[in-house]
Amino acid sequence: MSFSIKVSRRLMDQLPLGLLLLLVLVVGAVEPSFWSLHSFSNILVQSSTTVILATGMAFVLIAAGIDLSVGSVMYLGAALGGRFLISAGYSPGSVAVAVVIMLAVGVLFGVCNAILVTRLRVLAFIVTLGTLYIGRGLGHLVTETRALNLPNEFLALGATSLAGIPMPVVIAAVVAGTAHFVLRRTTFGRQVHAVGYDSEAARLAGVPVQRRITGVFLLCSTCAAIGGVVSLSQLGTVSPNLGFEREFTAIAAAVLGGVSLFGGRGKILPGVVVGALFLQTIQSALVVLNVDPYNYPIVSAGILFIAVFLDALKRRRRAGKGNR
Repeated sequence: MSFSIKVSRRLMDQLPLGLLLLLVLVVGAVEPSFWSLHSFSNILVQSSTTVILATGMAFVLIAAGIDLSVGSVMYLGAALGGRFLISAGYSPGSVAVAVVIMLAVGVLFGVCNAILVTRLRVLAFIVTLGTLYIGRGLGHLVTETRALNLPNEFLALGATSLAGIPMPVVIAAVVAGTAHFVLRRTTFGRQVHAVGYDSEAARLAGVPVQRRITGVFLLCSTCAAIGGVVSLSQLGTVSPNLGFEREFTAIAAAVLGGVSLFGGRGKILPGVVVGALFLQTIQSALVVLNVDPYNYPIVSAGILFIAVFLDALKRRRRAGKGNR
């Protein structure tokens, strides 16, 4: 591989980080308050849920799948956990049980998605689109489409710090760090990449393809449940819009961070984390610059198009180099 090709590939891999730094510089130049420590701290805290969701989504995308149900998993888990707290009374023990309920919802959805994809051979897009609507509908049924206010004991999770670092950031860092290690340093991670790159070749090489697909769906839904706990600990209210369209945010963050929509390629650190920070920085910049909220969906759509374009460009360049 020539030096110019190596440099070109390295620049392409670091493009998300470059865009993030450029965004921070430009917005800070327009509005200096954006460069404050308080502003950066808020971005880290507010992006923690996206980091967790995108981390789980990365596993599925690398395995050449997709999971559209993560937002509904967040909502249904929060609805059941919130309803339990209201019926059982508020105590430290009941808060712990509510968290377990939310995590159990994630595991259950992961198992259901995996069974339908691996056993019944239904496309992951169709399966998770169905569970998206099922989860959202069940959540509305539990909450009766009304907001559920949670006790201060639950909010303590989002308000506490560890060594001066907000707990949501700590949880996101642990999830991302563990996922990075699993993907880069374990047999499971290498096999997930192999399945996404060429599932048939992986099967012939002895990789348990169906079990690896089951594993990534379980991880994705579990991360969605963890993200729901973190998000709810910051909001304190189970609203009907909780988790709405968060699956698209997770996909955009993962793809912006270098995870391929076609499978077989992606890194959690720094990739997915940078993608999540980039999205949250844009949201914060829109608020700081007093942009009309009606324009937010247009910006979000533009970001999604950029993510897909970058992924397609990387894939084309790699395919071109492989033909030389």
